[in-house]
Amino acid sequence: MQLVVARIGRAHGIKGEVTVEVRTDEPELRLGPGAVLATDPAGAGPLTIETGRVHSGRLLLRFEGVSDRSGAEALRNTLLIAEIDPEEMPEGEDEYYDHQLMDLDVVTADGTEVGRITEISHLPSQDLFIVERPDGGEVMIPFVEEIVTEIDLEEQKAVINPPPGLIDDRAEIASSRDDASGEEES
Repeated sequence: MQLVVARIGRAHGIKGEVTVEVRTDEPELRLGPGAVLATDPAGAGPLTIETGRVHSGRLLLRFEGVSDRSGAEALRNTLLIAEIDPEEMPEGEDEYYDHQLMDLDVVTADGTEVGRITEISHLPSQDLFIVERPDGGEVMIPFVEEIVTEIDLEEQKAVINPPPGLIDDRAEIASSRDDASGEEES
């Protein structure tokens, strides 16, 4: 199975290094020296990582055969793809690869069907499950412990405890106005 692990950004310096937007929780495993990665577009690769380092909070990589700025700039926006065993699990407890979560049935704790995960959106603050409802609509569910209480890969389901208004119209309206006087303004 193929997994996108990074996107190449702009060239850094004149010796062929590139900035990389990391898309894996395991960059030391997937993006280490010697790693051979497929690419999208396929014509840019495969690429073998020669060196890697962190500079000002960004990962910089140099690939074998890319020794100057123009070669590095030609790789801009290329996706780096690692081949992984579909049975492989992430190292951390309660961590999952996207392909493991896709198509899981989403249900509430009482068993009410919510829908099926069709996409996972990775945002800076949190990940979101994009869930297709049985009626064809969509709902976005934050992938946070308070809402997604259980992932059961054997049963192929995600159990959620949604706050009011997340998946229905039971929202509780809170007001900061003090209506204690009971008088209306005219």
